[in-house]
Amino acid sequence: MLWRWREVLLGAGVALLGLWLVLGPGLFLAIPGYALIVGGLGLVALGIQRGRFRGAGGGAGAVQVVEGQIAYFGPLTGGSVALAELQQLSLEGTMFPAHWKLTQAGHPPLLIPVNAVGADALFDAFAALPGLKTEAMLKELSANRHQSVVIWQGKNAPLPPRVLH
Repeated sequence: MLWRWREVLLGAGVALLGLWLVLGPGLFLAIPGYALIVGGLGLVALGIQRGRFRGAGGGAGAVQVVEGQIAYFGPLTGGSVALAELQQLSLEGTMFPAHWKLTQAGHPPLLIPVNAVGADALFDAFAALPGLKTEAMLKELSANRHQSVVIWQGKNAPLPPRVLH
């Protein structure tokens, strides 16, 4: 539990150190104290998002993110996707546990359980996608809906087929 919220705890500690510098020793140390307070609060805000993204862990398979490549090594499936070539990111709530579905042109979709070992590294990878709304992604992840939800779609993604009826 503490490890899941580690950035929040570290940020709170940094902010408290900054507050002590502002209130304590003197005016000379107040300037770095204010900087520590702002930095600590920023780390708390980021830590809250990361903590919400991290699951219980212990799921099937392992995720590895290296230089723009997301790789999943599962007991039954696996594969890799280049972030630069990613067309669509969706959350498949119809599966148990929910899975991230990464779609890339010319390749079968890569399905990654949200509780796979190392899945917390996906937060930074997904945050790098242009136009991704992190808060909307976190709300969908915690909503626990039993449906497929598109989280992000790239500009080069093909349009869905139109239905006349």
